[in-house]
Amino acid sequence: MFLLRRFWPSLVASTSWRQSQVWASFGTGPKDSDGTFYEFRTYIIQPAKMNEFLKNTEEHIHLRTAHSELVGYWIQEFGGVINKVFHIWKFDNFAHRTKVRKALAKDKEWQEKYISRNLPFIIEQRNEVVYLVPWSKIEKPPKEGVYELCTFLMKPGGPILWGEDFEKSVNSHVHVGYSKLVGVFNTEYGALNKVHVLWWNESADSRAAGRQIAQQDARVVASGELRNWVLVQHELFGVQNVLSQKVSVALS
Repeated sequence: MFLLRRFWPSLVASTSWRQSQVWASFGTGPKDSDGTFYEFRTYIIQPAKMNEFLKNTEEHIHLRTAHSELVGYWIQEFGGVINKVFHIWKFDNFAHRTKVRKALAKDKEWQEKYISRNLPFIIEQRNEVVYLVPWSKIEKPPKEGVYELCTFLMKPGGPILWGEDFEKSVNSHVHVGYSKLVGVFNTEYGALNKVHVLWWNESADSRAAGRQIAQQDARVVASGELRNWVLVQHELFGVQNVLSQKVSVALS
């Protein structure tokens, strides 16, 4: 489980032909219609430099958000490697991302005030390109809270095999009502056959209590077919940081 501490503001078809349409729809999501995708970025920071890294980010991240939309920025609290920040960026298409990257490379203030100061603190950088699945959209949480990123490594074969069970499983937890679904993402570039589910909870304790209730809910139990398709499940959990009040992002 990945407990994220928010750093700041912010189809079942009866024929094989119909099944191929379901696979394409679930697997690629909105990119077929408008090209929108999201980039997941993960940085592992030197422990002794985390506070300095975050302070500099708070002061200068506006230089980055001037170029493209930030969905959210978190500090990992529980679930694996610590001293890690995780952020999601939205792009209209790949041409848009290329334009943004070129502009950032030429942005002298961004390079001098942020990159040159923070880059030495970063031990490792990772990224993934993901799409929202068609039945999901980014939902804004009602207030400050904690976020949980659940990552599922699925069996090869694609969403035509497990897409319906996955949607049923997610919706069963939504219906219980203890957690709010923020978005469901399918990986396009990075480790394949991966699906990320981002949840919002009022607090870590309310999440724990809700999970106990959910495990006894008939709707959740009935959606258990998903386990037949999951190879690995990993969860990261984080608490939203007060900096969310200072930087404008999609989830703030």
